[in-house]
Amino acid sequence: MNAIPDRGKCRSRFQGVLQILDFNRPKYLAAAAGSGAAILAWPFLAPMGRAALLVGAAPLVFWMVSSLVVSHYVYDCFPLYDLHWLSRALTHAPRRWINIHAGWDETSGLLARIFPDTLGEAVDIFDRQVMTENSIERARRRNPGAVPATPACYDSLPFENATVDTAFAIFAAHELRQHKERVRLFKEVARILTAGGEFVLVEHARDGWNFLAFGPGFLHFFSQRAWRRAACEAGLNVRRAFALTPFVHVLVLGRGL
Repeated sequence: MNAIPDRGKCRSRFQGVLQILDFNRPKYLAAAAGSGAAILAWPFLAPMGRAALLVGAAPLVFWMVSSLVVSHYVYDCFPLYDLHWLSRALTHAPRRWINIHAGWDETSGLLARIFPDTLGEAVDIFDRQVMTENSIERARRRNPGAVPATPACYDSLPFENATVDTAFAIFAAHELRQHKERVRLFKEVARILTAGGEFVLVEHARDGWNFLAFGPGFLHFFSQRAWRRAACEAGLNVRRAFALTPFVHVLVLGRGL
């Protein structure tokens, strides 16, 4: 595949971390309020009380800070949105591609610039009955809306068999919280992919690095083993796998031969 051209510097310096704060505002406000209450209570506590407070509050403060630091690194400092890593992921430029998201889409416009002479389409699989987290609703209300999206059911994509060269799901598939739902999505992707087609999945992982960064919030992600299992059950093979950062991984999947 040819080198990916620069897309230009379109993001502000702290855009990613500020979005994380915005979408998860109630959680961070609660953590900040708890930390403030602990500081105010500290002078009035006995030694045992202070020790208990440290045991309870220290992890809370650490993960509040570390989650924002890591988010800033991943979404603002690392060249994630330059998409140069696509050169490593794809074996060939697609003639037709789709970009699957759940209402928050920062990459379809970039993909259209990288593949200007191709047929590309953004596909919004948001389902209010399935994706119930308030953070998704807040993100959808702030959707940049640069690329109009085709609404679709995650288990019934509106494309004919073997007509899509490349499908992307960038920080989107984890919004399907049940394993069977992810398998159904993957089966639909397998159905519409051409014989040599590729499915590029980008996700955080439920692993030690993300636990260190996000604490219990790492449970919002899924392990590499879980993603591979879903792919296998959907008839997809892992063609390539690599890490963008210690926190974010790429799986390139394709139909079984």
